Amino acid sequence: MKLVDSCGWLHVFKNTTLANTYRNILQQTESEILVPTIVIYEVSKVLKRDAGESVAMACTLRMQQANVAGLTDVLALEAADISVEHGLAMADAIIYATAQRHNAALYTSDADLKEFPGVQFIPIP
Repeated sequence: MKLVDSCGWLHVFKNTTLANTYRNILQQTESEILVPTIVIYEVSKVLKRDAGESVAMACTLRMQQANVAGLTDVLALEAADISVEHGLAMADAIIYATAQRHNAALYTSDADLKEFPGVQFIPIP
């Protein structure tokens, strides 16, 4: 199972220099890709602001084709523990906790998650 965080999806949808790197990771069957609901929120928010409603909706529909992982009470508590222990922001803690709960490799360019077990860090050139 693979989890691409918000920045990875945004690289794909905004066609940045890292778009192909993240596209290659996402070129799995939908059953192998995990998308936390908070990633859908973050990506939708940015795309609505930067590219408009129709682009955001199209991208959201693409993300929803994968395995969507909702925030449960148990996952929220696990994320809170991770946040306190490591000083992570809420979204980062929820995304990392989701990856851990589902034994998913987490692909990110977020330096705050760089050193965590199970994280595949992709530096921004």
